[in-house]
Amino acid sequence: MQNPKTKRLKKSTSQEPPLKKKHWTNKQRVLIFCSRGMNFRYRHLMQDLKTLIPHHRAEPKMERAKTLSIVNDMCEVKNCNKALMFEGRRKLDLYMWLSNIADGPSVKFAVDNIHTMGELKLTGNCLKGSRPLLSFDPKFSESPHYSLLKELFIQIFGVPDKHPKSQPFFDHVYTFTILDDRIWFRNFQILSEDGALTEIGPRFVLNPVKIFASSFGGLPLWENPKYVSPAKYRRHMQLSLKKDKYMSKKQQKLRAEANKPTKSYDLNPLDDVFKQLPTDDDVVV
Repeated sequence: MQNPKTKRLKKSTSQEPPLKKKHWTNKQRVLIFCSRGMNFRYRHLMQDLKTLIPHHRAEPKMERAKTLSIVNDMCEVKNCNKALMFEGRRKLDLYMWLSNIADGPSVKFAVDNIHTMGELKLTGNCLKGSRPLLSFDPKFSESPHYSLLKELFIQIFGVPDKHPKSQPFFDHVYTFTILDDRIWFRNFQILSEDGALTEIGPRFVLNPVKIFASSFGGLPLWENPKYVSPAKYRRHMQLSLKKDKYMSKKQQKLRAEANKPTKSYDLNPLDDVFKQLPTDDDVVV
């Protein structure tokens, strides 16, 4: 017969505490929105980034009359600590703002060479909400401003672990490559563990313009000395075309003056002797 004390002891040891559910500790929330004045390709790029960043929160279009400082209030209302804003100008130029709302900094980029996932139609594919690997160029560790941008990219594009809208595995990788003082973004699917990749999209190039100390304002920490605004570049191209047109007209006038004859053709009176043949009236019998 079993001792009741040992029976109670076995019963107490078998009742183990239930496993606690792992919590989402890295609570990064990114507010993704745009201002008015964007065309359809820029809106499609924003939708692609919303698909790639499951920890985002959306916001309607911001009026252009509002100042950028109001974005901090919008993030506070949405309980977001990061912001990714697209600013369109003249429906031709696109700028991207990345900001840390709490203490800064914020970065302004000019976006070039945009190719969305819809127009590329690449063979790569990944599960929606899966976590990405972030691959950075070694040049990000060579300059202080690139190191700052790297940390900002990690906090915005990196999907937090145990996020409610994320999947607990990695099946794609984001690459940030520096070439010609610009940052080239690519998204690849991981096919196998040996490193085989295939591109998913989208593609775009970020040209850093300026880094500010605070969120959407403050003292400038760094400014790109090689940056030329798209409007200024287009103006320069128009002036160069006008200059080329003027120079071509001037050269045509000079060639016409050079080829113009200086004297008329020398006429010989004997050339007209046989032009008129005699008629019957002129013949004398």
